[in-house]
Amino acid sequence: MKSLFDTIRQHQFLIPDQTMGTHIKPIVLHAAHSTGPNPVKIAMALEALHVPFEVRQWEFGNDPQKGVKGVEFSKINENGRVPAIEDPNTGIVAWESGACMNYVRRVYDKGNIIGPPGDSAQDLIDFEKWEYFLLSSLGPMTGQTNWFRHFVPQKNENALQRFTEQTYRCYNILEGQLKKTRGESILPSRVSAVDYHFEPWVRLHSFAGLSLEEYPLIKKWLGLMSTREEIQEAYIKVQGS
Repeated sequence: MKSLFDTIRQHQFLIPDQTMGTHIKPIVLHAAHSTGPNPVKIAMALEALHVPFEVRQWEFGNDPQKGVKGVEFSKINENGRVPAIEDPNTGIVAWESGACMNYVRRVYDKGNIIGPPGDSAQDLIDFEKWEYFLLSSLGPMTGQTNWFRHFVPQKNENALQRFTEQTYRCYNILEGQLKKTRGESILPSRVSAVDYHFEPWVRLHSFAGLSLEEYPLIKKWLGLMSTREEIQEAYIKVQGS
């Protein structure tokens, strides 16, 4: 059975490196609004790998042509959520931010620029466990905090308190991990895709009504991340800011 790498080579698409630029067609990155945290994390990875991409913005709701719950977008993602990506170089369509990120890494990060910073089995597990911690815990807890603070039709203070406490619990865990790098990156040695997963969600702390005053290393890490070119460019392209 041919690997995806062999398929791409057969069609004369070059696996990109830091200098590739124009060798491949732009990936289409689907987003839905200016503040959503998940599409921008994929843009960060694409920027870091110098993979060209175009952003297509959708609306919330079920408008057949424009809405993420509409007929057109359901052809891309039947779950009606962003991000989703379409890769014209391989014909692959992916959705869910974890799946999109790992697809981008497998196909376009042959130099392991944003993957696990080491080669051991423990390095791989450490990368995956922090990725999944964001996807299963810190991200959803923050999202529920936002929902019950800003968007729920009827206020529910008990739910808001619970999800606020759970988000802070996740912050405590993240703060402990950042002690290992003095706030430079989540995994030792370098910034990786794990940092891209976390950055847009932690950036939302103020909107969620959360404080970083008791988390100096998270505050330091977030400040350092905001100075990185790939992160700045990702926000400009996805959110226009």
